[in-house]
Amino acid sequence: MKTIKIILAASALAIAGNPAQAEGPHVPAVKEFIQASVMPWLKDPAVIAAVKAQNEANSGLSEEEIVALDNKWRAGVDGGDKSLIDNVLSNSLSAFLRDKQMASSGVITEVFVMDAKGLNVGQSDVTSDYWQGDEAKWQKTYGASDANAIFVDEAEKDESTQMLQSQASMTVTDEGGAPIGAVTVGVNLNSL
Repeated sequence: MKTIKIILAASALAIAGNPAQAEGPHVPAVKEFIQASVMPWLKDPAVIAAVKAQNEANSGLSEEEIVALDNKWRAGVDGGDKSLIDNVLSNSLSAFLRDKQMASSGVITEVFVMDAKGLNVGQSDVTSDYWQGDEAKWQKTYGASDANAIFVDEAEKDESTQMLQSQASMTVTDEGGAPIGAVTVGVNLNSL
C-alpha cells in the first residue's frame, strides 16, 4: 500500500497567510481528539509497566545492536524471520492497543508505543521498522523539553483507501510525570 504525501490547499493558504499557524488545518482537530481520547489511556498502569519493563531490558543496548534489531524487523516485514514482530504483536500491550483502536470506531488507524530508545514496545499493526528513534515522531516527543508536546505530522492520502490521515505523537510518562517513551497514533482525518 503506497501512500502519497499531499499538500492541502488550505494548509498552503494558512502558511502563506499566517506563518504562526504553519501547522496545517487538520492539527487543531487532531490535537483535540488526542487530548480527549488518547491521553487518558496513556496513564493506564499496563502501558506504563510495559514501557518501564522494556526500558530496563533494553538499557544496555548499543546503537549497533539497535540497528541489528531494526534490520531483523525489516527482514521479517519483507518475508524473513518474523519472530521479533510476532513477539511484539503478541504481547499484552499490543492487545491493549488493538482494543483501543477498535473502540475508536475507525478514527484510529494505527497505534504504537516506543521505549526510551525509540524501539517498539507494543503496536496495533505491523510497522515497517522497529526503531523509531531516528524519526521525528520520537525525537519531537520523547526527546523534547516539553513532555506534554503533541507532534502532529503532515496529512497523507492513502492511494488505495483514499483515506486522509495524519500521525500524532506524544511522550509517555510514568506515574510521576517523568518521560519514559513515546506513542504514535494514526488518525483518520475523514472520521474526525
